[in-house]
Amino acid sequence: MIQQTLFPFNMEITKDKLTSKAGLSIFAEYNQSIGLTGLSDKYLASPKSNRGFNPSVFVNSLVLLLTAGGRCLDDLRELKNEKELLGITGIKIIPEPDTVGDWLRRTDIEGLNSTNSSVIKKIIGKEDITEYTLDIDATEIIAEKRECMYTYKNNKGYMPMLGFLFENGICLYNEFREGNISPAYNHVDFYKKCKNNMPYGKTIKYFRADSASYQSSLINLLEEDNVKWAITADLDSSVKKAIKSIKEWVKPQGLDFEIAETIHCTNKTGKAFRLIIKREYRKQPDLFEGQYFCHAIATNLEGEPLEIINWHNKRGQAENFNKEIKCGFSMESMPCGTFAANEVYFAIGILSYNLFIGFKSLNPLFSNNTIKTFRWSFFNIAGKIIKRSGKFILKIKTDMDRFKALLGLRQKILCV
Repeated sequence: MIQQTLFPFNMEITKDKLTSKAGLSIFAEYNQSIGLTGLSDKYLASPKSNRGFNPSVFVNSLVLLLTAGGRCLDDLRELKNEKELLGITGIKIIPEPDTVGDWLRRTDIEGLNSTNSSVIKKIIGKEDITEYTLDIDATEIIAEKRECMYTYKNNKGYMPMLGFLFENGICLYNEFREGNISPAYNHVDFYKKCKNNMPYGKTIKYFRADSASYQSSLINLLEEDNVKWAITADLDSSVKKAIKSIKEWVKPQGLDFEIAETIHCTNKTGKAFRLIIKREYRKQPDLFEGQYFCHAIATNLEGEPLEIINWHNKRGQAENFNKEIKCGFSMESMPCGTFAANEVYFAIGILSYNLFIGFKSLNPLFSNNTIKTFRWSFFNIAGKIIKRSGKFILKIKTDMDRFKALLGLRQKILCV
């Protein structure tokens, strides 16, 4: 046989039924078990003609695409070529990219929000935890679209607000926003919608946020709900005055900053609260700000100031959740030219992310795995599909530990 190229192997075409994404079939099985198809068809508008596709066709296709690593609507064609994978998962239709684009433009966001809310309640409802920590944060999505507005970072794009549960990473609620909308906009309503997405018996017990949430109306509402909160305080004139009045500062052992606290309130807050200040010495003193840099945290928490500072800093985990959504699920770019269509697409990205969080929670060993790690380790596994006695058999190329882990996932999916 003639050697075809540099390395000592030749290439041939096979008619064997193979798939390069055997592990993805188990994720599709999880989506079916949690009721994604039924929820999508329940809350989203049905086609206007009997020749149209049900909403679940679009939702299932996009969720599978984004979870598999697709980065644009054209990648649906690659997913469509995985005929063997689609065959064993019962997925009969993958729409064309243009058809999906048309569906995105005419779909109502409220239906997707209801679908996502139902999925969230199913996932959280099975957890042993009853009290959760809510971290909210806005994130920038750069999009060179004609309709896009400039963000405060001087980029054209969008500025969605997201609320995450620290304990499990679930995105409890998201609000897709134009780029010129301030990150401080309408936090009271956003918190209420997050609270409404909690299932019966589960509560938001703790709340953390940056200075965009330093609002009297939000603080009053958190107090009414008996929520323990810590919010970065604006260094406005009243806060600066309170800091200047402090006489005693404590330097924690082994650290290069000082801590102090005082009692503070605003004109519209119903109760006074603690103001914990961390100040660091400027190596190059600022002409206008002085020789110290100060960071203030408003809170109703009890405990040592350093412990509260460390606890408040853990809200930085929300940045990692944002990164997972944007980079892991390809939400760093939007496919359509209109705000409404991109809002729907982003909501499906959040839905895909939440489904993955629920999926990997079935095995505690996977809790720290990102979607990229999961693709390499479990989804992108070579498999051969055979049919015996009228039943499909998926043979995969992997080691015994990974095989047992995949079997374990399938057994737990039965109880979802």
